[in-house]
Amino acid sequence: MPHMRIRDAATYLGVSDDTVRRWVERGMLTATTDASGRKVVDGYEVALVAREQSTLPGPPGGVASSARNRFVGLVTDIQVDAVMAQVELQCGPFRVVSLMSSEAVRDLGLELGSVAVAVIKSTTVIVETAQGES
Repeated sequence: MPHMRIRDAATYLGVSDDTVRRWVERGMLTATTDASGRKVVDGYEVALVAREQSTLPGPPGGVASSARNRFVGLVTDIQVDAVMAQVELQCGPFRVVSLMSSEAVRDLGLELGSVAVAVIKSTTVIVETAQGES
């Protein structure tokens, strides 16, 4: 599972860094220390908390697009078979489900707790990550 820094978790949850630290103290999120000695939380746990309480964050790291219906969120479920996949994102209070190829899931590096952007155009939902990173 991907891990993220406290400040990044706060951004995706729409709360302050201090709120995330309090949630760690209360056991709502589990914190560990990364190789650099920084406190990090599990991305999937953050996604689960986002299901219950959060606001939509802005787009991650300089991603630009002409699309206007963009929902930044965290991957909460992935169902993959040989050809197709179903990916569920929790985007603040919104749950977004996308059907895509299994190859796309692999190419994007999607896994539970990954940060992704759901781009909705007409009846099509496109999931983006920053250069395939989760």
